Amino acid sequence: MPITSNHPGSPALSATADPTPLELDGGLAELRGDCSRMVPHWRTAAAAAAEPVPPSRIHGIRVPASSARLVDGMSEYGD
Repeated sequence: MPITSNHPGSPALSATADPTPLELDGGLAELRGDCSRMVPHWRTAAAAAAEPVPPSRIHGIRVPASSARLVDGMSEYGD
């Protein structure tokens, strides 16, 4: 007797079904092709060059003491 899914809308799968994943819509290659054909339709603003911000302009950041202690207690990257 085949094993079926109890989830509504899920396809019934038999115990002897092929274990390879299904390519429902043509797979990754077709998706990449679809995306490359859509590129001319996507508009983006020109990227503005980021300029360094002087430390005197950085203000208004408040970190709760409990968060500061939490971060202080973490190891450095790569430890």
